[in-house]
Amino acid sequence: MANRLHPAGVVAMLAAVGLVTTACGGTGSGGDSKAMTLYTCASANVEQAVVTAFEKAHPGTTVNVFRAATGQLNARVAADVRSGGIKADAIWACDPLTMHGYDEQGLLAKWSPADASAIPSAYRTPDFVGVDVLYMVLAVHNGVTPPTTYAALTDPSYGGQVALPSPSFAASALGMLGYFASAPGYGMSFYQHLKSAGAKQFDSPTDTLTAVEQGAYKAAFTLANAAYADQSKGSPITVVWPQPGGIAIYAPIGITTKKSRSSLAAQFASFAASRTGQQAMAAQDTYVTIPGIAGPPIPAGSTTTSPDWNTLFANYKTTLSTYGTIFGS
Repeated sequence: MANRLHPAGVVAMLAAVGLVTTACGGTGSGGDSKAMTLYTCASANVEQAVVTAFEKAHPGTTVNVFRAATGQLNARVAADVRSGGIKADAIWACDPLTMHGYDEQGLLAKWSPADASAIPSAYRTPDFVGVDVLYMVLAVHNGVTPPTTYAALTDPSYGGQVALPSPSFAASALGMLGYFASAPGYGMSFYQHLKSAGAKQFDSPTDTLTAVEQGAYKAAFTLANAAYADQSKGSPITVVWPQPGGIAIYAPIGITTKKSRSSLAAQFASFAASRTGQQAMAAQDTYVTIPGIAGPPIPAGSTTTSPDWNTLFANYKTTLSTYGTIFGS
């Protein structure tokens, strides 16, 4: 993406950006109660499911949506800041590092949903809460021996035919990088070993998944829900949750410090964090943060893991810079 904005270190632009404007109502003095603007990197089907459900529950309201991958989203926020201030009323990001960056810039207001206790404390901060979860796992082409650990991907048996997404483009890849950078037995040397073994960087988890589905690569780091969705349609892949587990990256929502912020902002964010909102997401094959809401599968016996987000935020610039020297930005 053209503009770099803390924390994602954005360097690539999306070819196409989802921009949906369903009404032109602005936020007048005191905040509009009928229209709001949402910035998000959530998948179009997930975002629209929640927006549609919210507008149905609040007749006469409109949520104007700017949707893009994290890098493009950061570029949009940076442009807003340069031109006088954030224009979004609420932000639904795809990883905590990005939201921490917005928070550090003073772009997020203090907020929590009415029933915050329904969401595990690991997915909550004083300014934002996680509403869905991205699990980074592996997709392996049928006929290829599935690895039992991520470290096994550096083995010569994979012949360098491993695809991974760019942390400068995709939030999930940024979270994955943060995890491996501090995980015992991995560290940044894991990425160096992958590179030395011939692994190839792509932009997004969708790109890596496609590469494996087409048989061009043996294995890829990708998103579990996307891999399961394609597998159910007959894609020739196996979805693998290697040890130490599927890497959980929670996607948070919060309200902004926009001048004359719409009064709908907190209502929408609370709706997304509510059981009703998360059920709408789960119906789109998305993992959510409230326990007990059925989503895509997590295989029996599989484990999950996640990084210490606060520690990662303090070190992310060094980590991203080191990654850049290995795979490029």
